[in-house]
Amino acid sequence: MRNFAAVLKIILFMDKVSENPFKNRERENTSLLVATALFVALYLISNIMAVKVIGLFNLFYFDAGTVTFPFAYMLGDVITELWGFRISKKIIWITFLCNIVLVVCTQIGIWLPSPAHLAATASAYNEVFTYVPRIVVASLVGFLLGELSNAWIMEKIKIRMKGRHMWVRTIGSSAIGYVFDTLPFVLIAFLGTVTTRELLLMMALQYASKLLIESVFGTPMAYATVHLIRRYNR
Repeated sequence: MRNFAAVLKIILFMDKVSENPFKNRERENTSLLVATALFVALYLISNIMAVKVIGLFNLFYFDAGTVTFPFAYMLGDVITELWGFRISKKIIWITFLCNIVLVVCTQIGIWLPSPAHLAATASAYNEVFTYVPRIVVASLVGFLLGELSNAWIMEKIKIRMKGRHMWVRTIGSSAIGYVFDTLPFVLIAFLGTVTTRELLLMMALQYASKLLIESVFGTPMAYATVHLIRRYNR
């Protein structure tokens, strides 16, 4: 009798059972697509902004991309938190390829001829998008090592802490990820062009500023973003 009641319940509610997972899956896919698009966009924006150097009190110097870069890390944490390392790793590789496409396409733009009356505009474009090869390599290597290590550590901490205290995961994984991002970037990009003291100072300032922005602004935003996505996917 119990088995008959169970079968009857399944038949009566079959439409609801089959309909809801599809809707949830569709919403989840939408959330992942939006998160991926923003993640890629933030990294490309950071690379373009990095052309400008910010100076504070004639003592501290860092590129403008440092301001937006931690928010890309924050979004990477959100993706790993909700969809796991396997999905996050694929998105990181997609972003890596998009970075290469950006470099190639902007270089093509430099090579293409421009009219004489727009020479000033062409010169400004060329100045912004003329990449130093070693800085491009440094950026790509730092991004790949930093993001992959950040996502992997984020998931390991989540498993170890059984999903509790997300702030420990976001800050802890970023603290390690920024090491694998900042050190290779500064060493590849600037080794031999500046003094050892300046090299170490550059590493320390970039690392500290990124981690500070991530901790103060990025982590609260990660909590809010995860909450909104989970609420949307209910």
